[in-house]
Amino acid sequence: MLPAGLDHDQCYAVIRRRDGRFDGRFVTAVRTTGIFCRPSCPARTPASANVEFYAVAAAAADAGFRACRRCRPELAPSDPEWHRTDVLVGAALDLLDDGASPAEVGRTLGVSERHLRREFVRQLGTTPSRVVRMRRLATARLLLDHSDLSVTDVAFAAGFESIRTFNTSFRAAFGAAPSELRRRVATGGRPGFTVRLRARGDLALTPVFDFLAARAIPGLEMAEPGAWRRHLPGGSMTLRPDPAAVDQLRVDLDLDDVTGIHAALSVARRVMDLDADVAAIGDDLRMDPTLATYVGDAAPRVPGAVNRFELCCRAIVGQQVSVAGATTLLGRLVSRATGTEPGAPISSFPSADAVCATDLAGLGMPTGRIDTLRRLAEDVSDGSLDLDATPDEVERRLLERKGIGPWTAGYVRMRAGDPDGWPSGDLVLRQRLGITAAELDRHADNWRPWRAYAAFALWQGTTVDRP
Repeated sequence: MLPAGLDHDQCYAVIRRRDGRFDGRFVTAVRTTGIFCRPSCPARTPASANVEFYAVAAAAADAGFRACRRCRPELAPSDPEWHRTDVLVGAALDLLDDGASPAEVGRTLGVSERHLRREFVRQLGTTPSRVVRMRRLATARLLLDHSDLSVTDVAFAAGFESIRTFNTSFRAAFGAAPSELRRRVATGGRPGFTVRLRARGDLALTPVFDFLAARAIPGLEMAEPGAWRRHLPGGSMTLRPDPAAVDQLRVDLDLDDVTGIHAALSVARRVMDLDADVAAIGDDLRMDPTLATYVGDAAPRVPGAVNRFELCCRAIVGQQVSVAGATTLLGRLVSRATGTEPGAPISSFPSADAVCATDLAGLGMPTGRIDTLRRLAEDVSDGSLDLDATPDEVERRLLERKGIGPWTAGYVRMRAGDPDGWPSGDLVLRQRLGITAAELDRHADNWRPWRAYAAFALWQGTTVDRP
């Protein structure tokens, strides 16, 4: 199954150039060796007649090929193009990465498991369950490399339900037993260790860290120019660039329960927007003279969110107040909903159930905004609002609710990972460009499908000198 938009000759031209920009967009399977690789693999380029191309690693594995031990194709960044070319597949991949089963994904997206399987086979050449298996194997490889967890603990941490299934799947994918491929490290027996996640292109995360630092909720997260730390159930996670590699994010994990590792790594990729091809997005945005002075060689990465309920709460609380004011209000909300002193360490943002059970009076917000926040929590709690649905559906359902307008819904969509999410009529953007809300939204049509990146570049407000 060839990757969307590319034919055999185009893919072969990519691997001859060893073009790393295509890592994660397809894999190359070599019939003579039985191995599949990234497009950028440094090994000698095989003859064109001896290779096949697959959209995802799982499809190559299904065809009987093993992952290359040199270029590690199973660890390549995900392909962000699915969010543009197929909304169903893109949303399903996100949900699978967050740990949902294929059946749960189908229910969330309103399609049958059979239809989901059919679309995956048509678009990716493999099934949802096999994509899940390959992603679990990729997590296992990371844990074998960076922890001294036992093979049994690695298997369960990666999401496998039995050691036998893990060992069989691992040997089929990599041609060796887990114990043969692990790199021996010492972490003192506790699942606290460092993992490096590769991004698509240079990280350049300073704007993301600055954004997160200004919005860090006391007790839950801490951020500074070069790092972001987030408490998690049973531990914490700290993200920072790896000084030895411009395209790698260092993830320091300190967890009590190994089963939380896969979820933590998914959060890291999402919050830091590692899968975006920011160089290509920057090329597109600079074609508009309005953005040419705001976008450098690459577009800035758009900060993601840990979970969508928290993101919605942030967007509602932040309506018509400063960033500092919103952060103060969120700190009060979190403290009251968790029953802790302001600023005391907490393991996670309160759930919808917890917010429903909390007296929100006296937080310092207008009554109307408190009502909006409570209705949101109630609807999420009783299942009438599914925030894991497709971006179009989530935006539509949010706009049906009193107190949530186009800016709030667009901001949620933007930080939930939709590259075209747009905070309609945003005051800062209007002031930056000196135009009305209607003019701003009309002009933003020129930036599709990258409006989220355009908005974030303008929010930074830093012009770029060009010759």
